[in-house]
Amino acid sequence: MDANKIPYKMLSQDAFSQWLGIEILECELGRCKVGMTVRKEMLNSMKKAHGGISYSLADTAFGFAANTHGKYAVSIETSINHIEALEEGDQLTAEATLDLQKTKIGFNIVEVRRGTELVALFKGVVYRTSKDWEE
Repeated sequence: MDANKIPYKMLSQDAFSQWLGIEILECELGRCKVGMTVRKEMLNSMKKAHGGISYSLADTAFGFAANTHGKYAVSIETSINHIEALEEGDQLTAEATLDLQKTKIGFNIVEVRRGTELVALFKGVVYRTSKDWEE
């Protein structure tokens, strides 16, 4: 399957990312940029976006980018550093900026931004299975 079609197929089957309102902005082999807007129901008790929101956005970009290589890639380790608090109405993007493959293991870095401001850094490791993505 063509690398840039895989993230669209994944999104069409991903109810959670759809609920978040995630849209694919750009994708190519080893790279994907997604975006979304923080909604009121995504806020915590302090009226800031729950940490899981930026994490989920980054995790989606990570998963989409890792799978562009044509094999099912599954997450085996992830982490995030939250740099700035997020507000209702913030428009966020997450871009997988680094894609490094080592045999069946892949490493990705995702930058989460509010405009040009870096608000979170995400690191992920995937295992690439032998199963191919099909049309």
